[in-house]
Amino acid sequence: MSTHKFLPRVACGLVLALLTTASALACNTPVSVCATGEATSLALIRKGTPASVYVDATADPAVRHAAEGLRGDLGRVSGGEAAKLSDLAKADGPTVIIGVLGASPVIDGLVRAGKLKVGDLVGQWEGFRQVVVERPLANVPRALVIVGADRRGAVYGAYDLSERIGVSPWAWWADVPVARKADLFLTAGARADHPRVKYRGFFINDEDPAFSGWAKKTFGGINADLYAHVFELTLRLKGNYLWPAMWAPKAFNDDDPRNKVLADEMGVVMGSSHHEPMTRAQSEWHRNTDQGVTGGRWDYATNGDNLRAFWRGGIERMMSKGDGTPYESLVTVGMRGDGDEPMAEGAATQLLEKVVADQRRIIAEVTGKPPEKTPQVWALYKEVLDYYDHGMRVPDDVTLLFADDNWGQIRRLPVAGKDPLDRAGGYGVYYHFDYVGAPRNYKWINTNQVAKTWQQMNLAYERGARSLWIVNVGDIKPLEYPLDFFMRMAWNPEAMTPKALEAFPGRWASQTFGAELGPEIGEVMATYGTQASRRKPELIDQDSFPIGSETGPVLDGGQFGDIVEDWRRLVAKVEAIKIRLRPDQRDAYFQLVEYPVLAVSNLYEMYYATAWNRRLASRNDARANAFADQVETAFRRDADLTAQYHALNGGKWDGMMNQVHMSYVIWNDPTQQSMPSITRVAADTPPDKLSAKVRFAPSAPSDPRLVTIEAFRFARAIGGKGLAWTVLSDLGQGDAVVALPQGRPATDVRDGVRLDYAVSVPRAGPAKVRLRLAPTLDTTGGKGVRIGVSLDHGPVHVVTANLVPTAGAASTPEQVAWVAAVKDHGHTVETLFPDVAAGAHVVKVWRLDDNAVLEELIVDTR
Repeated sequence: MSTHKFLPRVACGLVLALLTTASALACNTPVSVCATGEATSLALIRKGTPASVYVDATADPAVRHAAEGLRGDLGRVSGGEAAKLSDLAKADGPTVIIGVLGASPVIDGLVRAGKLKVGDLVGQWEGFRQVVVERPLANVPRALVIVGADRRGAVYGAYDLSERIGVSPWAWWADVPVARKADLFLTAGARADHPRVKYRGFFINDEDPAFSGWAKKTFGGINADLYAHVFELTLRLKGNYLWPAMWAPKAFNDDDPRNKVLADEMGVVMGSSHHEPMTRAQSEWHRNTDQGVTGGRWDYATNGDNLRAFWRGGIERMMSKGDGTPYESLVTVGMRGDGDEPMAEGAATQLLEKVVADQRRIIAEVTGKPPEKTPQVWALYKEVLDYYDHGMRVPDDVTLLFADDNWGQIRRLPVAGKDPLDRAGGYGVYYHFDYVGAPRNYKWINTNQVAKTWQQMNLAYERGARSLWIVNVGDIKPLEYPLDFFMRMAWNPEAMTPKALEAFPGRWASQTFGAELGPEIGEVMATYGTQASRRKPELIDQDSFPIGSETGPVLDGGQFGDIVEDWRRLVAKVEAIKIRLRPDQRDAYFQLVEYPVLAVSNLYEMYYATAWNRRLASRNDARANAFADQVETAFRRDADLTAQYHALNGGKWDGMMNQVHMSYVIWNDPTQQSMPSITRVAADTPPDKLSAKVRFAPSAPSDPRLVTIEAFRFARAIGGKGLAWTVLSDLGQGDAVVALPQGRPATDVRDGVRLDYAVSVPRAGPAKVRLRLAPTLDTTGGKGVRIGVSLDHGPVHVVTANLVPTAGAASTPEQVAWVAAVKDHGHTVETLFPDVAAGAHVVKVWRLDDNAVLEELIVDTR
């Protein structure tokens, strides 16, 4: 059992920060950024003067863009201006040289001269190396050479340095300030890195009214002026792939012809969503119908000629660069119904196989190359996964993109022996931080736990989904924090170990707000993730959690009251931290930390007060009026918080928080923000009732017949078959336990992989053992995730978590269980032991199937 569980989390974060700071000050790794230099160090900034930046005048535009970004970042950190060099003969001091191996005469010359050893970069996808080189030229005493294996490798090498000198990827998108530094040095040596997942990106989706309205106010629309910032964010996060905003009537390539040109120039691979094949936005099908190649039924069986012409136009546009090369794209193939709906009921897999075959023929004809020379992806989203499971296959070079259930549980992954792991196109995952659909939309605020994301994406990586990771982020804001985590993990899932996962909130906060406050802010972020993910705000109302009873002047808050108290404590921490911030940090703090905590807390306060108002009003209790006042106050406060957000930085984000998020009655958005209905008791209520003070009783004492044990409080953990139990912090309702490494085959009782829990039963009789699990799905295509439960030395009872996603009304017990699980962010399975003696016992929980995440064990003898 990990020792951190016995330490307060803030203390652990402080220890981590001190260790991290000590390591940084030691500057004992190659190309470290240090405040002081040694004889062999390169002076990146000295007395406020930054090094010069050189890039070949003929370098790829993506490299030139990144070099300009780095040059600007050096200026922001130093307060001076970094010289821009296109001729190294004019250099007269420390210089940063950026280029691509095999495409930069300067870098290739250094390789030939033996001053730069980068042979391992040849042919490496997006790899880079940063090397401090002594006397690269007669007039340059020392240089940092950033060399990419390809153009994006050079881009990442430049932006990697930007982040390490203190420029956050979120400097523009969240107004994270850049701290000034008069001196920065790089230690001698070389450092290298490269991505482990080939394509890494995000999907701007569900972007009305917030992102769209903000973009129209700020940029006049979702155009290249806006996308310049989106592309730069993608690259600074070391991503390379984007599905653009597409809610009707948007069309990336058609709305602004500059969009695809700029994406290609900056080095971003463009794609299109799971229901938009062949680079065509869905809304394009419904416009320009007079051109004769669009319109009519989106039905391949009856309108194939028009569809083929429409798709051909998309590939022709991709090839319209003029030099025989395409605008860099990952082409979506396949087909769903019009408007992201299922295809016609009963559509045969053979028809969809013909669709893909015809699309690939178009690709070959237009590009003049075999279809496998154009990267393609087939998204196995919703019902399309059923086609795959029923035997539909596509050529080996097409990436198969599995998906989650839209709520963070991956539905399917490659199965060894069934799905070949050596297929050229490989596998990927389409994940969600935002969703519009059943059982209800969630797109207002961040409600994602990074530990949950880690558990699912680590499982995906271990199972071989390593070609493509893409996440639906809605409006980008306010999902900065989980997106940052997702992209960092996508770059190198192997480096995101459980220890790195636990350290992530504090490290992210320290990088964003400084080492002094970082550990405390990281604690807030971790706690917020747990509390916000209990239930999405769109699923909360006055009936979501029970309130207690009222006896005389005392009110028992019940579970709802306990949750509200949790939020009040978190708000107090946020406010205590805020007064210690520098003024230039407050806008970023409001966006990334303060607004999410205050806004969600306020929503709970409003519904909690509504619950008491309705309870007391039904009894003609005048205290209902006090709660009615609280509801009205909370409703106004929600609008005030939104207005405060929109006023930040001179109105920079005006409109970005316009998503409706309260008083849902159906799965989809309400038309406007509306306060819950309240009732006031008649004015002739006696004065003593009107002025009665509201007090809250403490929660009722626990029932000794109900023993609850948090999963990480096991008495003994027994591994086997290469598996070991690991505690994952802030996963589910608290901390959870998982057998690692994930992705391993099923085990049985003979393998002995189990957790032992010591319990004491107060009286003899039957006992139910319940396991609360984080929701997960059977990613093998089977009938659920099995777990074993036994008592003492008795037989093992097998319980199965079998959740089946549904896009519509739940019609089976498995679908009903899934709806409940995603609403409650948890799932409980149980087994009965009919005759248990009073006294001490050991409950054993056995690892049988992969992807079981244990949060809590409950023994019920009532």
